[in-house]
Amino acid sequence: MTKDLNKIGRTVSRRGFIAAAAGVVVLPKLAAAQSAVEALINTPGRGKWDEQFDAVTSSAQASVSSNQPILSPNAPMNIMQAMAEYQRINGNGGWPEVHPNVPLQFGVYDPSVRQLRQRLIVSGDLPQEAGVSDSYDSYVQGAVKRFQARHGLAQTGYIDEYTLKALNVSAAVRLAQLETNLARVEDLGSDLGQRYVLVNIPAAYAEAVENDVVALRNVAIVGRPSRPTPLLNSKIFEIIFNPPWTVPRSIIQKDIMPLMREDPNYLVDNKIRLYDNKGQEVDPLTVDWNAETAPNLTFRQDPGPNSAMASTKINFHNKHAVYMHDTPSQSLFNDMLRFESSGCVRIENVRDLDVWLLKNTPGWNRQKIEETIHAGISTPVDLADPVPNHFVYITAWSTKDGIVQFRDDIYNLDGAPELALQTTTGIE
Repeated sequence: MTKDLNKIGRTVSRRGFIAAAAGVVVLPKLAAAQSAVEALINTPGRGKWDEQFDAVTSSAQASVSSNQPILSPNAPMNIMQAMAEYQRINGNGGWPEVHPNVPLQFGVYDPSVRQLRQRLIVSGDLPQEAGVSDSYDSYVQGAVKRFQARHGLAQTGYIDEYTLKALNVSAAVRLAQLETNLARVEDLGSDLGQRYVLVNIPAAYAEAVENDVVALRNVAIVGRPSRPTPLLNSKIFEIIFNPPWTVPRSIIQKDIMPLMREDPNYLVDNKIRLYDNKGQEVDPLTVDWNAETAPNLTFRQDPGPNSAMASTKINFHNKHAVYMHDTPSQSLFNDMLRFESSGCVRIENVRDLDVWLLKNTPGWNRQKIEETIHAGISTPVDLADPVPNHFVYITAWSTKDGIVQFRDDIYNLDGAPELALQTTTGIE
């Protein structure tokens, strides 16, 4: 009962903060009137969002990136401040939708650019001083890159399909998304450890955090919607260099069985060996690959740079049998939609993370790690101090600089269909 009362009190105080900061008590209905948008654009003292703008388009990412972790001690307060701003935006009529008449890119002159400028001014991506006109100039290009960076999109500077869909998610939906994620952040708490690794699944990246500062931020590949990466809290206790790969049962059934029907040499070509329950190797030609269920055998891939885990496997206890690892398919890290795994998490530049994890383990500096990987022998290493590891699902957050970030709701957990639009195609 006490816990429930505390939760109710927390909700009331949160809403009170938002209402006080926004100057309203109840969220007004969205007004489509142009005058409301213009009133918001011309509002003095819009906070520090505009001050983050840099007309040099190449600096868009720098103006958005931060060494603050997603789950900093101030994360709840930062989100509440963002919610107050979005409450105010909604109270002034939200932002206009953008409906291009032509492809919107640098150099274009078209009335639909005016809609785009108004949209970007309201969200703080374009400074008011840039004005409202039909010209897609360098200021608009820089503002689009900044918007794309805040939404985890490719920073092209032009309006592609994904950017247009993100632009046209209403301010009311974004406000609700912030509130949903505030509850998640509060439930996670701030006691994550002095040193910890956090994988934010919707953002598809990993943070190595030390003393509330991001020491590393690595691009990641996480589970596709049909095979999602689980939420978990654990501790990293071991790194295996040049790991053999024991193929999960689900992959054997869903992937290897069909592949073997098409290409009987698939296992041999990929150096995957079969073993029975006595540890005896089994010839793949003796297996019925047309059977409905996979054989009761262990499938193990030899270590090597072309194996599924390449140089590194990072182990932590969990009931889902997932782990973090390297991959030979480095080009996948360049994809915008990095939701392609079967539940485990692939880490770009994983050797940097190896060095950070092992920095308190005697004898394991970068040179030793590189020498071990080059030798090609499977080598498990226990961490001297296990590092907490958290897989979380945060689709909206903010920093103390007032930079609000949004990501697609790839697993449809936020409850708004608009937030999942951008990842409905091109995943598999």
